Amino acid sequence: MTDCIFCKIAAGEIPAKLVYQDEHITAFHDINPMAPVHVLIIPNHHIESLAALSAVDAEAVGRLLAIADQIAQTSGVAASGYRVTFNVGRDAGMAVHHLHAHLLGGRKLGWPPG
Repeated sequence: MTDCIFCKIAAGEIPAKLVYQDEHITAFHDINPMAPVHVLIIPNHHIESLAALSAVDAEAVGRLLAIADQIAQTSGVAASGYRVTFNVGRDAGMAVHHLHAHLLGGRKLGWPPG
């Protein structure tokens, strides 16, 4: 998708503070962090949202979740706890329509979140 900001970040066309990148997944710091650790983790190929997943995308989402745990470990929040969330749609707060997980940690997170 040519106008997707997250596709452009994954392709290196827009700079971001990368935490992780391989041929399938890119992770970078959120520009408006809601916690001391707030990383966005995206598949490099465009998927609109969780609601648009196909069976082919299941492996990418599994890899994304494994990378989220790896980043939590290296960021030092795994032992105390962290949250991984996906927003789907406008009412959930989805601002960029490219599947992405928010990894949040480094402070006590309230519940319910919204």
